[in-house]
Amino acid sequence: MITKDIDTVAPAAPAPVADEPPQRPGKRRRAWDEAPRWQIYVPLGIYLLFTLIPFYWILLFALRKPGSTSLVPWPMTFEHFEKVWNERSFGTYFENSVYVGVATLFMTTLVALAGGYALARFDFKIKRAFMLALLCSQFVPGALLLVPLFQIFAELQMINSLGSVIIAETVFQLPLSMILISGFIRNVPYSLEEAAWVDGCNRFTGFRVVVLPLLRPGLIAVGSFAFVHSWNHFLFALMFLSNQDKQTIPVGLNSLMSADSVDLGALAAGGIIAAVPVVIVFAFIQKWLITGFSAGAVKG
Repeated sequence: MITKDIDTVAPAAPAPVADEPPQRPGKRRRAWDEAPRWQIYVPLGIYLLFTLIPFYWILLFALRKPGSTSLVPWPMTFEHFEKVWNERSFGTYFENSVYVGVATLFMTTLVALAGGYALARFDFKIKRAFMLALLCSQFVPGALLLVPLFQIFAELQMINSLGSVIIAETVFQLPLSMILISGFIRNVPYSLEEAAWVDGCNRFTGFRVVVLPLLRPGLIAVGSFAFVHSWNHFLFALMFLSNQDKQTIPVGLNSLMSADSVDLGALAAGGIIAAVPVVIVFAFIQKWLITGFSAGAVKG
């Protein structure tokens, strides 16, 4: 018998429907998006105004002629700058401040680098107690260190020497610098040093070749902090230095004020001389400074 296969006709498939574009969810408005713009910009403008007025005021006194009461420094004069630089020995103060700041920067960075590496890579019994002591030392004001430091420097015959100020500034900066650098080193994987040891490097060479280049932002942050603090610090220079040719800029600014009168023009010019180097330094290193402090704040 011949059987005939009967093809079953399948129902026709529906025509494909064009994909509809996905519906974008409505953007959730935040509280500050709903506020009028003036409620944001007016407080910011007022804050900016109160921030910039002191800077304009110091420029006004420094650039206008002596005895002038104009609110615009025109015609400008540089008499006050010449006076403080030549007559008030600000050139000498500037050189001393640069010397103290740079020396403090290098000494603080080198000692803190060694101490920070020990805290980050080695374990010892009193490590927690030592870290706690470093943190607690930040609550000690610098004025409490004056008497013991003065006695030590007097025994060493270092009074009226820039070396005494450099050592005092370094001691004052070391605890915070060691804590920061230890945080930077913890963020560098330990496996990188181990790989350098496998390649034949000793611990010092591995640290110099592998770890140290990665610490550049952190070292810049710590060094700049030490430099700015030593540049602006007034107390140690006032107590340990007596000769005028050994004094620094903060002490020189204080000498422009007397009980009888204050030369506002000279004081303003001296303040600008003291501020400009710090502003220039921060303008060049701000990129590495922000990166360094961000890296040291996060434990790897």
